[in-house]
Amino acid sequence: MARTLLFILRQVALVGLAIVAYFGVRGLTEGEMHVADRNADQVLRFEQALGMDIERGLQSLLLDHHALVTMANWIYIWAHWPVVIATLVFLALRHRDQYFELRNAMFISGAIGLVIYASFAVTPPRLFAADYIDTVTQHSTSYRVFQPPALVNKFAAVPSLHFGWNLLVGLTWYRVGWVLGRRQLARVAAFVMPIAMAFAVVATANHWTFDVVSGAAVALAGLAIERLRPHGLDRWLVERLAATRLGALVPVQLLRRLAPDLGEALNRRDRRQDQHQPQYGLEEWRDGQADGEGDDPLGPLHEPALGVEPKRLGLGSLIGDQPGEPHHCDW
Repeated sequence: MARTLLFILRQVALVGLAIVAYFGVRGLTEGEMHVADRNADQVLRFEQALGMDIERGLQSLLLDHHALVTMANWIYIWAHWPVVIATLVFLALRHRDQYFELRNAMFISGAIGLVIYASFAVTPPRLFAADYIDTVTQHSTSYRVFQPPALVNKFAAVPSLHFGWNLLVGLTWYRVGWVLGRRQLARVAAFVMPIAMAFAVVATANHWTFDVVSGAAVALAGLAIERLRPHGLDRWLVERLAATRLGALVPVQLLRRLAPDLGEALNRRDRRQDQHQPQYGLEEWRDGQADGEGDDPLGPLHEPALGVEPKRLGLGSLIGDQPGEPHHCDW
């Protein structure tokens, strides 16, 4: 129980810092208004060329119906961060492997998004022209106040990670199938929720239709990078560190802490490559193994030559996270 609580607290701190860093950097990358307006005009012209410019038409259907406006606002406000955070907490407690995948995909796509925000500032519809109505601000000023101006980039419209991250959550729901323990219901919710968010971000004039498409592309790119990396980013980082001169000064015990599954492999490699060099931290590790202390709960890393597939870790290993029991999904 204490170990689980420590893991949760560590993840809360990590994700919280990542969110603050994301919004902080995004706020610092705010471009000039005339540049953002010019880029928004280009986006609108592109949409018109493809027949994607549905923003005005969608708003015209909503504005005369208070119930529809309220629904769009509620989806935009309450179906994003509350849903994302609740999903991460649930996965951290029950499906640790899926938690690492979702968290890392959000980190990666967020980093891609920051690069785009800094290089391609775009004015959202609500600030571009008077005939686009900011329904969220009209009905709920508290939402804008909730995000301090210093942490908000008004021209970070492309891509819409408001939609993209909900898409990642929806895909995770589909795989885990956890709503009320009913797999079918979870899959329906996973399908409906991203569509509802796509509707909401456009209907409330917070994003262009192009933003939704680009948000999906960036989010899926983050997920693809996370899933396709063969051995885990943490494994790669520790291996690179160990291969440098600086790595020779790092105790083996610390390297095992950074990536637990690499501990035994690192020891074998160090014994082969550094037979005439002192093994920093090796004796302490052996002593711990002799009396049962410092046992790796995940067990030693087995190399492919022994016929056992090495476990794939997430970024969490860098801060001491350890995935729970593997969960098999249907895809």
